[in-house]
Amino acid sequence: MADERIRRQIAFLAAQLMYHRTESEYFTAKRKAAKQLGVEYRFRPADLPSNAEIRDQIQTMARIHEGPKRLDHLRDMRFEALRLMRKLARFRPRLIGSVWTGHVRQGSDIDIHIFSDSQAIVTDVLQEFGLEYEVEHKRIVKYGEERVFTHIHIDDRFPYELTLYPEDKVHYVFKSSITGQPIERASIAELEAALKAEDPDVDLDFEVERVEDQIDRFELYRMLLRPLEGVKQSPKHHPEGDALYHSLQVFELARDERGYDEEFLLAALLHDVGKAIDPADHVVAGLQALEGTITPRTETLIALHMDALAYRDGSLGARARSRLEQSEEFDDLMLLRELDSRGRQPGAIVCELEEALDYIRDLAEEYEE
Repeated sequence: MADERIRRQIAFLAAQLMYHRTESEYFTAKRKAAKQLGVEYRFRPADLPSNAEIRDQIQTMARIHEGPKRLDHLRDMRFEALRLMRKLARFRPRLIGSVWTGHVRQGSDIDIHIFSDSQAIVTDVLQEFGLEYEVEHKRIVKYGEERVFTHIHIDDRFPYELTLYPEDKVHYVFKSSITGQPIERASIAELEAALKAEDPDVDLDFEVERVEDQIDRFELYRMLLRPLEGVKQSPKHHPEGDALYHSLQVFELARDERGYDEEFLLAALLHDVGKAIDPADHVVAGLQALEGTITPRTETLIALHMDALAYRDGSLGARARSRLEQSEEFDDLMLLRELDSRGRQPGAIVCELEEALDYIRDLAEEYEE
């Protein structure tokens, strides 16, 4: 048998890997943790800590790092789950996982089982509600038996994972990979009852409408940035190609320079979003689209980035030049201008748009703690 002290160390390291989203699977996290300790060769799988032990460690980390905000976060996620479950009521949704059990942590998604014999009908409904989704077919081999699971990933204010099962499985008793016991799950009525038990005065319809109307600024950024892929630019001034590729290059350069500065990174990523709206005046168009979702500093950097170009090439008038030099953001404007000019390299390696948005979102959440 494994030494109990080592077992606890493995559980702690595995929990760290999962809390920080480096690993998403318990078994992989356990094996990687054992390898980090240099003892993986000594253990059989049964000697490693259980999934439940690691989950308890993850929850301890969540309480330490996230404090009282964790409960507010859980409540928000439950209302978000109720919102989507109501939309998908015809598929008899069941909330499972950490949002139902209360074991949420940073980066947790909302897991829901739905039941339909037709994937196409489900995705048609998602499209009707304007939800962006990706379908994943995951092959699992267990006890020599192969099964294929259909997961539908929705990237909204919180990430969702819908697992699609045939209609005749709606009353099937699924087992938890963590405890080995039947999975805890909640229907729409059971979730509503739980929310009412927590707060008898809560108006569920109002709360669902509130989260429905709440704008996820990162979703707005994605919607504004994605069309830039179709904005072809002058080869003379932008030999790199489309405006999204340029924006991601500027973001990468900004991350190297100011990886800690959310406002500057947003200005670097969003400075050209107006080009897909009104190429004749992309600065004003972009600022109007972003109104209410960026700070005054980010707004200033975007608003003046073309003035900074004129300043650099000597075409800016004397009064405007003087006003720019007196701006508190002058140095950052000049840096953004430099990165804007450097971010025009054909073939440059850049991250995906989702990675850029996730990086800034994580940065924002870190500073909110």
